[in-house]
Amino acid sequence: MPDETLPTPDPTAATQATPKATTAEKKKSISYADAGVDISSGDRSKQRIKMLARKTFNKQVLSEIGGFGGLFALDLEKFPDPVLVSSADGVGTKLKVAFDLNIHHTVGQDLVNHCVNDIAVQGATPLFFLDYLASGRLEDMVIEKVVQGISEACRANGCALIGGETAQMPGFYADGEYDLAGTIVGAVNRDKIITGEHIQVGDVLLGLPSNGLHTNGYSLARKLLFEVAKYGPDQYVNELKDKTGAALMRTHRSYLAIIKKLTAAEVVNGMAHITGGGITENLPRILPKGSGALIDLASWTVPPLFEHLQHLGNVAQDEMLRTFNMGIGLICVVPAEKVKKAKAILNRANERHCIIGRVVRGERKVSYT
Repeated sequence: MPDETLPTPDPTAATQATPKATTAEKKKSISYADAGVDISSGDRSKQRIKMLARKTFNKQVLSEIGGFGGLFALDLEKFPDPVLVSSADGVGTKLKVAFDLNIHHTVGQDLVNHCVNDIAVQGATPLFFLDYLASGRLEDMVIEKVVQGISEACRANGCALIGGETAQMPGFYADGEYDLAGTIVGAVNRDKIITGEHIQVGDVLLGLPSNGLHTNGYSLARKLLFEVAKYGPDQYVNELKDKTGAALMRTHRSYLAIIKKLTAAEVVNGMAHITGGGITENLPRILPKGSGALIDLASWTVPPLFEHLQHLGNVAQDEMLRTFNMGIGLICVVPAEKVKKAKAILNRANERHCIIGRVVRGERKVSYT
């Protein structure tokens, strides 16, 4: 049998495979930044956010920003029988006005003050706050301005900013736009909780003024002002006695300081923060079964902004009352025999107010005269 010889190796074989390997080696490596998320930029923002958050810290804060969770020690001397009260909310389409005007520091204040009011009307003292800011592509400076507003409002309300989330979500949000939300936790001693259960027929309704739209009704307001009337954000409007954007960007006020004075004096049976849904939907939330509210619409002067919005869209009165606060941001339900004392407290605090109605027997709803 003849000898079998092995085939002679082809000297070009190695070089023939080389181009494929070289092509693979030269294939571009795709990073997170190529997908639209700049981790380095996010890290720089976080360092500035940490400094802003630390300004709100007190001795109850046991953690640093950046951990998996914020740690907060409850002061059991102040709250020997504590009940935690929490709330979460957002700023809504008021942010669209902020984008148009490139004003970002006040929306953080809007967020905190809204959440503070929600728990303060139940007698709670704010303890700590967490924010959530999600965006597509956003400048570090914009993020810093938003968080600066949150930090300032937290300090003003005696609340610690102990954590949150700043998320980059390209493709989900348009470049330069963001969403903003937050969660607040407060505490109240069990015997000081205010739920409205003690409200009685004959109690008086004291209304405290809002500072404009606060953070509700902006989808309708923007449609009326920018689409129907075709005003520009920087346009001065005689009926508003202000520029359109400025009127819309007035900060949602905090009622915490005056609420503390009223609750300390034990002159309120219930309080309602007038937010989305207006007086129509918010006041019934605290009314006991078998009672309703009768409100005199002529008892306060409705601010020009609301009147002009109604005029622009020929908006029905019922629709206005269930969309906007109409100039009343907080309603305090006061026993008739304590009204004089409550009004004295409000006067000493230079807090404008008016009697806007009373609690009546009937269905748990609001009626207007």
